Amino acid sequence: MLSAEAIEIAAAAPRPVAPARHLPRHRGQLAWAALFVGPAVFGFLFFKLVPILASFVIALTNWTVANTPSFVGSANFERLLADRLFWKSLGVTAYYAAFSVPASMAFALLLAMLLNQKLPGQRLFRTIFYLPSVMPVIVTSVLWLWMFNPDLGLLNALLADIGLPKAHWIYSEGGAIPSLVFMSIWHVGPMMIIFLAGLQGVPRTLYEAVEIDGGGALARFRHVTLPMLTPTILFNLVISTIGALQTFTQSYVMTDGGPNNASLFMVFYIYRTAFKDTNMGYASALAWVLFVIIAAISFLLLKTSNRWVYYEGGNR
Repeated sequence: MLSAEAIEIAAAAPRPVAPARHLPRHRGQLAWAALFVGPAVFGFLFFKLVPILASFVIALTNWTVANTPSFVGSANFERLLADRLFWKSLGVTAYYAAFSVPASMAFALLLAMLLNQKLPGQRLFRTIFYLPSVMPVIVTSVLWLWMFNPDLGLLNALLADIGLPKAHWIYSEGGAIPSLVFMSIWHVGPMMIIFLAGLQGVPRTLYEAVEIDGGGALARFRHVTLPMLTPTILFNLVISTIGALQTFTQSYVMTDGGPNNASLFMVFYIYRTAFKDTNMGYASALAWVLFVIIAAISFLLLKTSNRWVYYEGGNR
């Protein structure tokens, strides 16, 4: 007869685990997962990855559509260094991004702070300010083309009403990019919504602590709102910078890159090289240079974010 101690030891001993009986069901789940994930993977491989790799191969060739591609190695990339229009388009794109991104972010944050107040008709105003971003860019470009008209445009009519001289807007070499920067605030709806979501996530207790210490609205904004919004600012900064560096429709519809190439954005130059000059090899090289520039700027912003972005759980 076993003692009580032996019985306890036997009860505590690990029991052999029965072999899994749900292996066929597990395989079935994998099959269903592959079935649903397959289209996305297929689409990425054949509509994203393959064209990207193909464009790099084309960038190493001299291909003008009508002719058979011939391998030229790095000649297209070396040609960039002496291409005046390449440097012009790069400067125009940088100029536009340097002003449109801060202006759009500041205006979107201002709207978000106004719409975060508990006022009558709050939802109506949120809808009104978001609606312009729903319109296609080509539609808004046609609309602003009329507003920028030096003779019949709305903006010059407003300037005349207050006694100011008329402006040439996009029709002057010096006013083309500033006009397009001014137009860029039309599409801040998505950025405004993201800022609004970030504002609603700021703990009310932090504002109360500043008020107890005697701080006013400026102190609340500087010491609470801005630090708590830094993750949202980083997201909007990266996304809006990438978008600004890929600006195309405004130049295509409104200015055709002019006047005197003053609005020759990088993407528009790539389009013109590929589909007007039919030089696919050189256009692919331009596209790869733009890709490297965007990747480098995005990496730089994310790499330096730990110096100024604050997370509640600590910096990451």
